[in-house]
This record gives sequence, structure tokens and C-alpha cells, in this order.
Amino acid sequence: MKHNTSNQKRKPLMRSENTRDLRQILIVCEGKKTEPNYFKNFPQNPDVYDKLNIHGPGYNTLSLVNEAIRLKNEAQKKGKPYIEAWCVFDKDDFPITQFQNAIILAEKNRIKCAYSVEAFELWYMLHFNFYESALSREQYKEKLTKLLNKPYEKNDEEIYRILEELQHTAIKNAQKLYFRQHKRPLVEQNPITTVFQLVERLLPP
Repeated sequence: MKHNTSNQKRKPLMRSENTRDLRQILIVCEGKKTEPNYFKNFPQNPDVYDKLNIHGPGYNTLSLVNEAIRLKNEAQKKGKPYIEAWCVFDKDDFPITQFQNAIILAEKNRIKCAYSVEAFELWYMLHFNFYESALSREQYKEKLTKLLNKPYEKNDEEIYRILEELQHTAIKNAQKLYFRQHKRPLVEQNPITTVFQLVERLLPP
């Protein structure tokens, strides 16, 4: 005799952990090589993310933030939103108002900023020593050449591996510098870097 199962309650289908949404972090970098080469070598951190989506369009400040907004919105429309979105950029020689407006625009769109004044290379230097004096981009290059015991190249694909064992020193030095500088007007925050905040987010516990 067949049983009529039309009125029987069906057990809900349990979603497998293997089919959960991919946890991606978007990182949009000002440089085409320097920052992407660094971040693409980070170890996987399955407690936080499954994949890093790294872009180096070569844009600066406001253009870079607008590109991050576009990529973030595009992923949202496709039903694959990023769990976090970051912009990585420097002040360089741009007016402080343009730099500040880029940070404000990013925050309004829930995009985090890993910015440096004057340059991303400050983060590299903090792996070796604590610095709180303003330096030019050329001085960063000269000092890094001495610290690395080889000519510093912005497109060095091995830079993450070279600096990896000194990473906790860099975080400590960058935090110290940040707490000394961040309460000052942005125009006076030279040097400073918030790259350590992104790095801490990406590292395994």
C-alpha cells in the first residue's frame, strides 16, 4: 500500500559548509606593481577570508577610491559581495585636500583606507627601525637600499618574503607612529602609515 506523503512535513535541506559564500576581500592599490606584489604573497587566513582580490589600476586618490566603489558595487550586484574593501594609496605630491577627500569618500562608501604619508615604502622601512622624521620618496629609496643590502626596486616580487620575519616589528613601529601622529591635523601627519591595520586583518592568528 502506497502512503500519501503530500501532507507529511519535509525536512529542510541543510546547507553544506562547502557551499557557503566565498569570503573575498577587495584590495585596490594605487601602484601597479609595488603594493600588489606585496599583498599577493600573503598567506591564506581561512579564519577570515577565502580569497584576496587585488587590483593595481595605477590610479591615484579620488580616482582610486571611485574604482574601488565601482568594483565593490559590481560584486554586490552579482550577488557576490566582498566582506571588506580596502584602498591602498599614498599622499605623494597631491594637495592635502585631495588626499583628505579621498579618505572621506572611502569612509562614506564603507571602504577602508591603508594610506601612507608620504609613501608606501615607509611601511617597508618600519620593518627595520622606528622613524618619525619626514622623508622624500628618493630618501625612502636610498634608505631601503641600505637596509636591504641590495638596490631597492619598486616592482620586487620577493619583497614580502624578504620582510616577512620582521613583520611584527613593522606592526609595532607603525602602531607607535600612528598613535603619535593620528590626532594631529592630516596636513601635519608626516610620516604616518595605516598599512599595519590591513596587514593585521590579513594575518592568521
